[in-house]
Amino acid sequence: MGVDTTHSEEPTDTTPSGFIRRLRSPQTRREAVELLGIGIVGVLALVMIGFILLYWLRAYPYVETVYAEFRIAGRILDGALGTNVFKHPFMWQSMATGVLIGIVAPLVGTFLVHREMALIGETLAHTAFAGVAFGLLFNAITGWESSLLVSALVVGVLGALSVQWLADRTSTYGDVPIAIMLTGSFAIATLIISYGRGQTAISIEGYLFGSLAVVTADGARLMAILAVAVVAAVVTNYKQLLFITFDEQAARVAQFNVDRYNTLLIVMTAVVVVGAMQVLGVILVAAMLVVPVAAATQLARSFRETLYLSILFGQASIIGGFAFALSFSLPTGGSIVVVAIGIYLAAIALSRNGITAVSTH
Repeated sequence: MGVDTTHSEEPTDTTPSGFIRRLRSPQTRREAVELLGIGIVGVLALVMIGFILLYWLRAYPYVETVYAEFRIAGRILDGALGTNVFKHPFMWQSMATGVLIGIVAPLVGTFLVHREMALIGETLAHTAFAGVAFGLLFNAITGWESSLLVSALVVGVLGALSVQWLADRTSTYGDVPIAIMLTGSFAIATLIISYGRGQTAISIEGYLFGSLAVVTADGARLMAILAVAVVAAVVTNYKQLLFITFDEQAARVAQFNVDRYNTLLIVMTAVVVVGAMQVLGVILVAAMLVVPVAAATQLARSFRETLYLSILFGQASIIGGFAFALSFSLPTGGSIVVVAIGIYLAAIALSRNGITAVSTH
């Protein structure tokens, strides 16, 4: 993909007629639609985080009343749509987790794809799966009920730091440490699962392929916390991440702390993978980091527009995948990825120029 870093030297017409012409231009209307879509996604995310908080604090008197009204609204929505979904709290937990995944996965994935690091998501998913295996074995041996997602998060972050350490300190090609970590972590997970087989009744298949039943109240709360943290990290470090994405060598020459932001990016990837693993499963989680971004690059004219479109496509994939899975009683992970690939193919069909140069602003 080409990178166009040039800026137009043509002065902007600041007269009233010039302002009206800009409002009528297709580019301005397109940007307005994209911003409207991002606004709707933001409101939806706030509603979902609000439900997670309501469910968590529902035992308190005032919160209990609001939570009851939320449940009533869910029943009314079910009656209007002829469904049997919105009255169940566990479905709201799953949908809330999915909506947040649809935001943070493409958000981080946009930087990964432009840095040609798409494989890192798959690697950290396998590493997080090893964390789930550790958690299962620990619970079986000790009798405790510790959170499997917390153990997956700890192991996933440690795996991310290990990949970065190997990449910085070995002379092999850049993707070799990633491949070693991918296969090694999954090998460890299979050994642990085989060793602990029969000591626990928890099924591992839900974490492999994704399942609505895997999303617990604790998992939804963890996803909300991780999503807020990732969005805040990207917003506060956007310019720095953009710099190392498009010209890491120049950033190093300018004595920019590249290693710090590389570490931040890979840790954010691990965090997103752990949260998304609940719905998508280990095998399919990397798709949400890559496919919506790939679709956005077919239509976007700038990096920022790629970011916006990838989030919109990611959200459409989540909502469409949930609807498809519930309608035909199919796994959510596979349904979401199939919808995402459908959007990608549609973007290719709609793209006039195929791969276009992307401006960094």
